[in-house]
Amino acid sequence: MREAMHYAMTGSGEAVCGLCPWGCRIGRGGTGRCGARRNDGSALVAATYGHISSMALDPIGKKPLARFRPGSRILSIGGYGCNMDCPYCQNHAISRSAPGPHPVGAEPGETTPGEVARRSAALAPQGNIGVAYTYNEPLIGYEFVYDCCKLIKGQGQSNVLVTNGMVCEGPLAELLGYVDAANVDLKCFDAGTYGRLGGDLPTVTSSIRACAAACHLEVTALIVPGMNDSVPEMEALSGFLAGIDPGIPLHVTRFFPRHRMSGAEATDLGLIYRLAEVARASLWHVYEGNC
Repeated sequence: MREAMHYAMTGSGEAVCGLCPWGCRIGRGGTGRCGARRNDGSALVAATYGHISSMALDPIGKKPLARFRPGSRILSIGGYGCNMDCPYCQNHAISRSAPGPHPVGAEPGETTPGEVARRSAALAPQGNIGVAYTYNEPLIGYEFVYDCCKLIKGQGQSNVLVTNGMVCEGPLAELLGYVDAANVDLKCFDAGTYGRLGGDLPTVTSSIRACAAACHLEVTALIVPGMNDSVPEMEALSGFLAGIDPGIPLHVTRFFPRHRMSGAEATDLGLIYRLAEVARASLWHVYEGNC
């Protein structure tokens, strides 16, 4: 068990988490809303440290990253839990669960940062360039990601962060010194909708700015029918990114029925292409995904 980073204990024994904007106040024996940080009575601990739900050697384009080391492969690892609650979550089997015998990927179990680094190095002859922290929300397992990133960077390989961007500025800045590329999932461009998904738009836009300044950045916009599928919203989203850097690649991707929206219709392909064209009015690199 590893002590958590970025928290404070109160005189009454509560742990106040400083990792994400929810700032959970966690009583003795309790966990934060992400399920990954627990108050053991004397400290906040990283309860899911080293618990791996999924591990696979993936094409870099699957992250998705289109303009970072194209054609390469990357060792991708995932854990458990999330600090948002999207009703259409594509990976809800791990994002809404705790460590356990969940058959959701290859080689689930427990591991160490040293073992991750050794496996990453051993896969280099197969085209592996490093490690991607992905599948669930990796930053709720901040300490494990941080420890892995330091080792991976130290052995001359790359770290890739695939995140919802729901993290406070301080912890993100501390981690970005070891990160080579990131893909941030920008759920929508409406603060009210973000709140209903369990997120906070200003936090995510702040994270996007920080990543753009520190590493290679790409952004994903999953288009969910009736939620974020309007032309004005895509104009606002792509205009925001262009205001940072019109060279930021944007992946406009298709929703498929999942989780609590299993009865919904998949996003119309024509809408994906139309919104991608809208984004191209502001951005240089726009890709249609899952089409």
